[in-house]
Amino acid sequence: MSRRQAQARAEDVARAAYGKLIAMLASRSGDIIAAEDALADAFVAALKTWPDRGIPDKPEAWLLTVAKNKRIDQARRDARLVITDEASDMADAQAIQPEETQLDERLKLLFVCAHPALDEGIRTPLMLQTVLGLEAEQIAKAFLINPATMAQRLVRAKKKIKSAGIPFVVPEPEAYPERMGAVLEAVYGAYAADWLESDGELSHEAFFLSNILAELDPENAEALGLTALIGFIEARRDARIDDGVLVPVPEQDVELWDRHLIERSASLLTQASLRRAPNSVPGRFQLEAAIQSVHAARSVTGQTDWRALSQLYTGLMQAYPSIGGAVGRAAVVAEDAGPAEGLKMLHVIAFDGLDRYQPFHAVRAHCLAKLGQTANAAEAYAKAISLCTDPPSKQWLEKKMSDLRKKMS
Repeated sequence: MSRRQAQARAEDVARAAYGKLIAMLASRSGDIIAAEDALADAFVAALKTWPDRGIPDKPEAWLLTVAKNKRIDQARRDARLVITDEASDMADAQAIQPEETQLDERLKLLFVCAHPALDEGIRTPLMLQTVLGLEAEQIAKAFLINPATMAQRLVRAKKKIKSAGIPFVVPEPEAYPERMGAVLEAVYGAYAADWLESDGELSHEAFFLSNILAELDPENAEALGLTALIGFIEARRDARIDDGVLVPVPEQDVELWDRHLIERSASLLTQASLRRAPNSVPGRFQLEAAIQSVHAARSVTGQTDWRALSQLYTGLMQAYPSIGGAVGRAAVVAEDAGPAEGLKMLHVIAFDGLDRYQPFHAVRAHCLAKLGQTANAAEAYAKAISLCTDPPSKQWLEKKMSDLRKKMS
């Protein structure tokens, strides 16, 4: 195996198993930073040994064992003891812990990161990094924060977990209300970061965790709502990309949608509504799942109910205003009431970071193109393309720009 192949394999394992391994390494010591350092050393060891010795039959177990020995070595160094263990001697690693144990460790780490002793604003980003393996830069982009600032906040939070002695346990059900919200936000954030990837390892992990959380807290309407929301989106996985290009939901082939998953998600959304207190406002995930259920209905009715979507987005913005909800509402209004109305709604959005928010420019370009303002539309598409980071969306925007230029010529 070449070093490039070994590196690619190590990176694949890292993406798939990062959260599991960190959770297992940190659960006993309570030191997330030390666990991250040990796992990083284990990945370096893999790059040194795998090209010569081959990939172990159980690469996750190999990494876990090497990382544990790195932790022991570090403890010995701290105590000024002699080190004799070598990472290259760990090729015959012990079997990794059973899936049930891995899951338990991940749940512990999720709830540790959601502990009320930590600042509320850092809980979700901390889970995204430690449990789900996102880089600080990715998290900073999602929260519209400077990457260096986000990295500093994450380090401070990890140190706080160790210094405060926060226990690595799944809390009793009475503690769920104060922690579950941040956990659900992190799971959805992880899904959103990976949903367009072809392998979708992180999004599959997020969907799996959402189902586990719904089972863990079955009376929690938002846990059910999140699982329904992700389920509706997952049902369209086979239809959302065509030859590397994003296909917008209204243009997707409904025959490629997973009907069983749509029905299950609709059932979960119904269950969520039954768990909700009478006359209470649905949670954000329930409202977003309801929006996705309207899109899913096209597989039965053959058309999109834009008026229903407009009303749902209005409710979402009234209860849970966000930059994504504001732009989404403008896009829906543009389809329901016309591009001029959609453009008006875009122009009154007042969230920070709007100029750096790619969907804003994409929706604006769409409205301008529909209104025949091709030069302004081309400028807006160019801005959206410059901000786009995922290839399928970028290729779709470039196609829209190309079609527009043909009209202009």
